[in-house]
Amino acid sequence: MALKFFDKLSQNFIELLNDQDDYNIIIEVEDKKNFTAHSNVLKCRSPFFRKELDTITPNEKNVKTIIKPNISSQIFDIILKYIYGGIVNLENVESRIVFDLMLAANKFELEELSKKLETILIKDKASWLKTHFSLVYHSIFLNNNFKELENFCNDIVAKYPNLIFDAEDFTSLQESALVSLLKRDDIQMEESKIWEYTIKWGITQNSTLSTNLEEWNKDNFLTLKNTLQQCLPYIRYFHIPGDDIMDKVKPYKKILDKQLWEDLFQHFLTPDRPIKSVILPARSVLTPELPTRIKEPFSSTISSDEHAAEISSWIDRKTIAYPSTDYPYEFQLILRGSKDGFSPQTFWNICHGHTGTVVIIKVKGTDEILGGYNPLMWDNTKNDTYMHTNDSFIFSLKNGNIQNSILSRVAKPDCALYYYEKSYQNSYGPNFGGDSLYMYSSVSNFTMNNESHSSPNSERYEKQIRTTNQFSIVDYEVFKVNKKTT
Repeated sequence: MALKFFDKLSQNFIELLNDQDDYNIIIEVEDKKNFTAHSNVLKCRSPFFRKELDTITPNEKNVKTIIKPNISSQIFDIILKYIYGGIVNLENVESRIVFDLMLAANKFELEELSKKLETILIKDKASWLKTHFSLVYHSIFLNNNFKELENFCNDIVAKYPNLIFDAEDFTSLQESALVSLLKRDDIQMEESKIWEYTIKWGITQNSTLSTNLEEWNKDNFLTLKNTLQQCLPYIRYFHIPGDDIMDKVKPYKKILDKQLWEDLFQHFLTPDRPIKSVILPARSVLTPELPTRIKEPFSSTISSDEHAAEISSWIDRKTIAYPSTDYPYEFQLILRGSKDGFSPQTFWNICHGHTGTVVIIKVKGTDEILGGYNPLMWDNTKNDTYMHTNDSFIFSLKNGNIQNSILSRVAKPDCALYYYEKSYQNSYGPNFGGDSLYMYSSVSNFTMNNESHSSPNSERYEKQIRTTNQFSIVDYEVFKVNKKTT
């Protein structure tokens, strides 16, 4: 009979973690915060720390220092308590923290914890994963350790491929992610489109390749062929229509094996003759009969369906607004100040990872409703960076005494948006154009004073949307804008 007393053992090791007398390791994380630990415990529990500590020279007191500036103190505190006590308390922990914790556990080679968190995310946090799909998808393919999440995401992409292929950051996709998609038999996309996206991805990985194919030489085609060597075997060439073979594939025939191109050409001339190349099966494109969609109401407390229709038309660059009863986007509420809080940091915490968002602001003491559209992903890890896009815009919506809406598209795409480093995120929220429209508060509450700003003289957006600079906020909302599927 084996008597097991794990609870007491865990408690004793947690006490050891809190003991400041006998440590011989210092771990410095984000914001210069230090944790102390014991080398024997770290080496025993984590292969990562075993390898890391072997490369570090101790100081005169025989203490080794590990510097990890890219991990938050909150995450590392949880990691250390798991290493020492085998306990992780996820009660009241945000889904984003669970996701970041999984990535950190994987980095520190804590496989047991990483796999458990992966399971929790899929089972209990599926809604969050879908809402932050671009962030999740680009993160999990940095290594090959999240197979369950990869399958979860690829099942979604197979049904809705435009989530990835039409995304702004498609060309930054990991090669392993693209290959895993190309292997699928059930991507709901025409093969010729898959070919075009694959070529686009390959060209973008090589900054030296000209966008004008007529300027390419033999070495340019060889460069593209080498870049796509893991992708090309999974294109279903023999299921691409003949016209598309001539118009879309033939210009790049030099990246294909000579035998494959000869077989393709022969197949479309005399399809009954045998060929030498392997013919992959056609992808199973589904044509389900969908039920009539019930329109979901626009959930804003500031603006109306008419406003949502107008914003939708601006996103699609339509000259005539969509009708308020039939516009092609869903506006999914991410943040509402009166519900989630008016601290600038709340904006960066909640909106981080979201792409294609609209910020809507109700100005205090007036009828004004201001806002802006960001097609890119909000990113709270940037370091005081201007973001480039041609598709952002700011606006003033028709409301009360405001007779007409004002649309102001970006005039200087290189300065379309401004992302703040963490030390400024306690004061600054979303910023369009540097000074064209931004939310600011010196007391970390957007409603407390007249410090948010819209510049009538800014040259980074086409038009001024108000005549005075500073304003205070009654409430604000952030919506993720998704194309309706039917």
